[in-house]
Amino acid sequence: MSRTRTDARLLRREMPGTVGLLADAADFAAMRRYPSFLFDDHAAYLRQVEGVLRARAAQGAYTAVALFDPPGFARFCAERGLEADTPASRCRYVAEAAGRGPAVPYGGQPMDRLVPQLLDKAARSRSRERAAALLAAAGRCEDCGEHRADAALARAGAAVDGLAAALGAGAQHVVCTVRAAGFPLVAVARGAEGAADAPPRLPPPDAEALRLVLAAGIATSGTGGVVARTTDGEGAERVRGWRLRDGWPEPLSGREVYAAYCTDARTGAPLPPERGVAYCPGVPLPRPERGCHR
Repeated sequence: MSRTRTDARLLRREMPGTVGLLADAADFAAMRRYPSFLFDDHAAYLRQVEGVLRARAAQGAYTAVALFDPPGFARFCAERGLEADTPASRCRYVAEAAGRGPAVPYGGQPMDRLVPQLLDKAARSRSRERAAALLAAAGRCEDCGEHRADAALARAGAAVDGLAAALGAGAQHVVCTVRAAGFPLVAVARGAEGAADAPPRLPPPDAEALRLVLAAGIATSGTGGVVARTTDGEGAERVRGWRLRDGWPEPLSGREVYAAYCTDARTGAPLPPERGVAYCPGVPLPRPERGCHR
């Protein structure tokens, strides 16, 4: 192999890349209105993208996969005066806009794992943006004059700290789901560990996402709750739950946690319990003595 070809190959390893992915069929169908978009089958398109990702990985190149959003692409082109029906405009959108949004690093995972990872990350990103917008528009409480957002963020922060302490040691998977002003919001925290010489804490970025989403629910008198799964050092798992009520996470009973996990959300049919999982009541969290939550 010539020195020039070797240098070029080494250089490609130093060049990170971003691939914009049309993750669902509806977005793929929206792009088919552009004649220069030559794909006509979503499944085949996903296989082609996977081939590109594998080829780049084989060359040692790092690739991030971002969500390609057709409405966002149309706005991007209109704002910059670009002709939308060109591959160059699509590349520019991925490099300038989609690449700044939620993305998943490609590590060889198959497409049927990569797509849910990307959609989940995008949903959580949208939840944070929506929660921040709802808090910004919350205004002041008519009773006490305090900014609802400030009060809700303070209460949510106390709830997240109390939750981390209640969960204790072990690997954690915490999901907060809230319906605020008609919008579904979700935040997820993974990997919290309790240390012997320090109180348990959730990872800061995840804890902040939980605080933001929970605060949006508190400020808008929304509904929702928190579910936490703890795995100890021996692999035993415990699931606990809380519902958002009167501006604070109220613990669910063990029976309520079991019913939530062992019922099909779409059909209402019972589901078998997971083997080795204990469905436990939520732990009461210390409620702030002062502060408005409305």
